[in-house]
Amino acid sequence: MAENVFLRIGEAARHSGVSAANIRFYEKQGLLPAAQRQDNAYRSYSSADVHRLRFIRMCRAMDMSLHEVRTLLDLNWDSPQDCRAATATVADHLGHVRQRLAELQLLEQELSALHQRCNGDGSARCALISALHRHAEEDSWQQLEKDAAAKRHV
Repeated sequence: MAENVFLRIGEAARHSGVSAANIRFYEKQGLLPAAQRQDNAYRSYSSADVHRLRFIRMCRAMDMSLHEVRTLLDLNWDSPQDCRAATATVADHLGHVRQRLAELQLLEQELSALHQRCNGDGSARCALISALHRHAEEDSWQQLEKDAAAKRHV
């Protein structure tokens, strides 16, 4: 894409792989500077904006939070101090990913145990559905849900 070309939001979305709705959202969140406006009030995006959107999309694809993306966007490529900050941000994120993997492995075990309760043979009463209803009655699941929500990294 040429340096001095400006694109409307739909074109910027196609070039960046980020939907127009998410482009507007990223502007509101301060991840993307407010778009220039053309005479007809249409948003106008530069090649630098498209690059920034691709960067955001890549970070979000790696499940980084908006805060982490903002931190990385604000860092200077040529600063050793900022390089250390980028490394720390990615290391923290890696910790979140590892924690989430552990949570997903526990979830896999729970789902596997539930799945094994029933073979889908059409019995009069499904053991799997019965187990889910029993778990729904237990207070321990409510606490697990609260704990998971508190740990969730978004």
